[in-house]
Amino acid sequence: MTLFRRGNIYWAYVYVDGVRHAKSTGTNNRRQAEQIEQRFKDELNLKREGLSQLAPDTTFSELVARFLAEAQVRPFHLDRLKVLLPYFGETPIGRITKNLAIAFRRHRHAQKQITDTTVNRDLECLRSMLFWAVDEGLISTNPLSRVRMMRERKKPRFVISIAEEDLLLKSAAPHLRSIIITALDTGMRRGEILTQRWEHIDFNRNILSVTHSKTPEGEAREIPFTARLAQFLGSERKNEGLVFTFKGQPIRKIKTAWKAAIRRAGIRYYRFHDLRHAFNSRMMEAGVLQEIRKALMGHSSGEDVHSTYVHVELPIKREAIRKLETWVAAQRQQTSEKGGNHEPAVPPADNRRPAPSVTGALPQPSQEPARMFGRGCRVLRRREPPGSTRGTLGG
Repeated sequence: MTLFRRGNIYWAYVYVDGVRHAKSTGTNNRRQAEQIEQRFKDELNLKREGLSQLAPDTTFSELVARFLAEAQVRPFHLDRLKVLLPYFGETPIGRITKNLAIAFRRHRHAQKQITDTTVNRDLECLRSMLFWAVDEGLISTNPLSRVRMMRERKKPRFVISIAEEDLLLKSAAPHLRSIIITALDTGMRRGEILTQRWEHIDFNRNILSVTHSKTPEGEAREIPFTARLAQFLGSERKNEGLVFTFKGQPIRKIKTAWKAAIRRAGIRYYRFHDLRHAFNSRMMEAGVLQEIRKALMGHSSGEDVHSTYVHVELPIKREAIRKLETWVAAQRQQTSEKGGNHEPAVPPADNRRPAPSVTGALPQPSQEPARMFGRGCRVLRRREPPGSTRGTLGG
């Protein structure tokens, strides 16, 4: 006997592994109370065996509440939920289909002018939350597991020039200036920079070990100092704590300071992440191989998800940083000779050409005739002007 009447309501008391579970049936009808009691027993047995009962009628807003309380929530989810909740909030998760996702895409485009990339990120967030619902046993399958995303068009990303960099550094607040230098000279992400600690900097070897990274390959990677970064770190050297702070407090966001620096500098708008892109582009212009750039930046795969991470030894990294410094010095000298023009310097025509060995010396175009570097290449002969007697018989 597990049904007991308390007042006018029946209560069910069920023991599972010596633990008593109580639940009100909410009714004074004996037959209905017995049915509710049996369902209560079944739910407890499923939980004891590691199984859970499907609940496709759970609304998306209820799923979000559970997700925020129990799952690994990232800022990515919080940002996308601002648009997902108003549209899917009262919809049962069992009724979310591909057609509803297509209708959501049309709704987003009708609201304001946005790219397909933005809507793809929204749907990817929704899909990941539905996968979590499958893992929790709320639904049997994810209806968006095979939904097609729209093809994304790549936007051109400009590389900040040396002249623009100088203007930006002069216009930036002191705490932001050191962060910008670190991003340009190490290629670290914003989150990696703001969480960097003094304990992970080796001044004897001039090596910075990344404290925290979003990728496994980026964790604890070693990056040699440039000369100006070593000068900053040496002047602010401490035994422990965060490297970058503002009035002794951790820096969480730099968006406001970054926009103000761009505005005061009077240059075109760049994202802070574009500084990481500039580091990669400058290393490429300096002749650093792709595998070495990936190792310095914490990339494990690049665009190929099946590629294997290549271990790069520290001396090769030091040589890469030396090439970067040489290239930047040469570009800065060229910019000063042009009178501080804000336009980026023209890169060498051949990226395979090694970086100059002397600081300030720019690579000169070769005067040798064209050679065949590989199969399928051919030498183009220069066409002589009309009336020329060069190369003719009897000349």
